[in-house]
Amino acid sequence: MRHSVILAVSLAGAMALAACEQKNAEETVERAFQDVNVVDENDLSDVMLTVADPNEAVTYFRRTAKDNPDRIDAQRGLATSLVRAKRYTEATAAYATLVKFDGVTSDDRVDYADALLRAGDWARAEEELDRVPPTFETFKRYRLEALIADSNEEWNKADSFYETAVGLTTRPSGVLNNWGYSKLTRGDFNDAERLFTDAIRQDPSLFTAKNNLILARGAQGNYALPVIPMDQTERAQLLHTLGLAAVKKGDVQTGKGLLRDAIDTHPQHFEAAVRSLRALENNTSNG
Repeated sequence: MRHSVILAVSLAGAMALAACEQKNAEETVERAFQDVNVVDENDLSDVMLTVADPNEAVTYFRRTAKDNPDRIDAQRGLATSLVRAKRYTEATAAYATLVKFDGVTSDDRVDYADALLRAGDWARAEEELDRVPPTFETFKRYRLEALIADSNEEWNKADSFYETAVGLTTRPSGVLNNWGYSKLTRGDFNDAERLFTDAIRQDPSLFTAKNNLILARGAQGNYALPVIPMDQTERAQLLHTLGLAAVKKGDVQTGKGLLRDAIDTHPQHFEAAVRSLRALENNTSNG
């Protein structure tokens, strides 16, 4: 009998130990899976923020933020994805929530200001940038500061911010184009031409800078195409722009000639230039 009791106790102890070991093993496996899920989720978040369809990313981060309302990374992902999807009004609302979190960064506030600018709320964008410490110096921050200074016609500040932004990036073509356009609107055509040329040198595919360069030259009465990289279609489009610039300055006959050149140069039918020339000729005949 004594042996039976001892055996029973031993079996019970063994079973309890086995159960305990099984529980510990299950907890270990669960923790391991949780760690794997965290890694997988981080990888998925990176994919959603870079190569995924922006609207799919919005759906993913909106669901994640709803399920985890205390996670700042989920709210940040939602705001970023909304900007990628060009849903700027929703993005500003998401950023307004984000900046209330503990752990909000200066990058978050700069991104918030960027979303506000894209949504057309320049006053609030300026207010948000004012909350960023002056010691926080990034290309994006200075580019936004330059745009806001431009909108306020604070030209010296704008030039200073543009110059600083150019020095903080290895791809300055876009900000050089913006700076050139600022100079163009002020009537500083020589500086505008120089900045557009610099932008094209940095990125020969930037057609906006090429078109702006033509506007700067046309405003000075210079109707010769500059020596810059251009294909046949671009050449036709730039001749069209130059023709319209000549007409704007009152050089109507020169403008007509440039429009005809644009039509002849374009590899296909150039409807916009045809309409412009037809309108000019009709006005001349009616006048």
